[in-house]
Amino acid sequence: MIKVERGRPTPEELAAVVALVQARAAAAQPPADGPVRRRVWADPARNVPRPVPAPGAGAWRTSAWPA
Repeated sequence: MIKVERGRPTPEELAAVVALVQARAAAAQPPADGPVRRRVWADPARNVPRPVPAPGAGAWRTSAWPA
């Protein structure tokens, strides 16, 4: 809801404000056509110093070995 506090805007001025607010709201929404791709620098896998061992027998032991 838009409330005019001062002045007497014309219908054209109000239409321009409403169009601007709708355009800004639409631009702020993420695209609905699929997942948002992460940038490389934001990928949490960058913080892992080496590949994580595959699950299986002894994986817990190899996770503590030095690289």
